[in-house]
Amino acid sequence: MNPEKPLGHKSYGTIGHLPGSRQGRDDKGISLGQAKICLQKPRDKHDCIVVQEKLDGTNVSVANVDGTLVPLIRAGYPAVSSHYEQHRIFAAWAFERLPLFDFLKPGERACGEWLAQAHGTRYKLIHDPFVVFDIMRSGHERALWSEVAERTAGRLVTPTTIHQGPPCSIEQVLKLLGTYGFHGAIDPIEGAVWRVERKGVVDFLAKYVRPEKVDGLYLPELSGQPAVWNYWQPS
Repeated sequence: MNPEKPLGHKSYGTIGHLPGSRQGRDDKGISLGQAKICLQKPRDKHDCIVVQEKLDGTNVSVANVDGTLVPLIRAGYPAVSSHYEQHRIFAAWAFERLPLFDFLKPGERACGEWLAQAHGTRYKLIHDPFVVFDIMRSGHERALWSEVAERTAGRLVTPTTIHQGPPCSIEQVLKLLGTYGFHGAIDPIEGAVWRVERKGVVDFLAKYVRPEKVDGLYLPELSGQPAVWNYWQPS
């Protein structure tokens, strides 16, 4: 039996795919109109597109639940109770570093990618394995990227921003990222995430995953081989 979800819901939802992105069985694409905003033409001067490297790990968060900081997995359950070792390692890592998260107000959570275990991309990490890509509140309301960057500065790692401003094509993004990106990947990186911000709110997100990407290539439950752990120098 699963424990209760401290938030009463999932910690993080799904992001729709851009045209040409590799999709899994249950994945969904964004609309052609949304894709045009990301890649070609804004609606007007109010659209701002932030593009960041997409990292390949497991989605986790640290949430302030009524004044208590709780590490969670994507589904919203406490990470400490997960069946997966990588989640329990995340919980231990977070509990040892709770002061890093004391900027979170009750009802807020820092969501990101935990890169300790290799999924489909191996890393020789040049930073801690938790990379924050969202601060969320009021269920699934996202903070603007400028706020995320300001509040995590000097505390937590964030994905490398490779573009901010008008729409940016997939071809240009892949050129800016290169083969291995900026976070120590030793396999070709997964892709990128587009954040569309408008009039002070995050309107929607979209992602592009390389068509040749193989999900979970290094996960024991899929590969039948021992787990592959990414190198990092603990801080």
